[in-house]
Amino acid sequence: MGKNDFLTPKAIANRIKAKGLQKLRWYCQMCQKQCRDENGFKCHCMSESHQRQMQVFGQNPTRVVEGYSEEFEQTFLDLMRRSHRYSRIAATVVYNEYINDRHHVHMNSTEWATLTEFIKYLGKTGKCKVDETPKGWFITYIDRDSETLFKERLKNKRVKSDLAEEEKQEREIQRQIERASEKLNNGDGEGSGSGKDDVVDGVDDEKKRKDEDYGLKSGVKVGFALGGTVKPVTTGKDRGESSRLVFGEEENEKRGEKRKKGGGDDSGKRSALDELIKEDEKKKERTNRKDYWLFEGIVVKVMSKALVEKGYYKQKGVVKKVIDKYVGEIEMVDTKHVLRVDQEELETVLPQIGGLVKIVNGAYRGSNAKLLGVDMDKFCAKVQIEKGVYDGRVIKSIEYEDICKLA
Repeated sequence: MGKNDFLTPKAIANRIKAKGLQKLRWYCQMCQKQCRDENGFKCHCMSESHQRQMQVFGQNPTRVVEGYSEEFEQTFLDLMRRSHRYSRIAATVVYNEYINDRHHVHMNSTEWATLTEFIKYLGKTGKCKVDETPKGWFITYIDRDSETLFKERLKNKRVKSDLAEEEKQEREIQRQIERASEKLNNGDGEGSGSGKDDVVDGVDDEKKRKDEDYGLKSGVKVGFALGGTVKPVTTGKDRGESSRLVFGEEENEKRGEKRKKGGGDDSGKRSALDELIKEDEKKKERTNRKDYWLFEGIVVKVMSKALVEKGYYKQKGVVKKVIDKYVGEIEMVDTKHVLRVDQEELETVLPQIGGLVKIVNGAYRGSNAKLLGVDMDKFCAKVQIEKGVYDGRVIKSIEYEDICKLA
């Protein structure tokens, strides 16, 4: 067996050493050769094969570097899409998974000198969402596949149509409420000339005519029964006088009953209007009540006891950004420091009476309102909605937790 044969101890040791990852600076991408030390890399650079590859590189160096950069970026993003498509992960973890393949495109052959530069490039081009934290750089893959984009467009279309339908229903309910209130106001006024009143008057006239005829007959019968002298009545004037004499009290009673019924109709209209508003609010309460309440631009109080030592406990801040619906980036009012705090460790803040608030949960979620009063015993407030479909509507009792001061 020769000195450099395949099964000699030296050859076996060399193969074992070559299995592991070596230093990046001793790798030649053009020749795809990994050297184990500086001396080996120097000897490789002086070899004829390397010199021929460098002549090829010298003909168009920019295109070669761009080609390696595109291949490196594409392979890195493919790994992100396969393994970490929907997760936020440290950039070093993804890079270590990437270089596990021994035949990968090495970073020293690309236009980026360090991993940080490459991560910043991904963030600037919008291919990944990049966050810098005390623990290092974290990245989140932004899925731009055609199928995913198509599904997202369909989802957005459905959401928009649902919102348009909901807004349409709310406007229709608002119109019904306005019409009901107008009818209620017209019913309270005197001398209203609606079609319904005309019909009622027509029915009353017909009843009067029947009553007059019936009064004439009854008057004649009563006269004969009492043994009095009753002259035959033939003129319409005499008929009317006799009917008024006999049924005057009965007509007065009927008029009183009509007035009572008219009052009952008004109260019925009011109760129907209240029921309509309550039903509308219950429906919106079911759809708009969520387990998350953070909005951008509201003022909150930090209640995390873990931040007592740093001086942020019970301090106020403004929500600048909402992350994943439950976490907010809070800019402290005093120090202007930015913290990332979960909503469970935050508390809503109330302004002075007359100040603006955001309704963060419940039936009117997302609306801006004006604080009119506070009930300290029941832990609720009275607000008036400003702008939008429900402009001017007054909510008499809304809980403290459902409203928050606007910055």
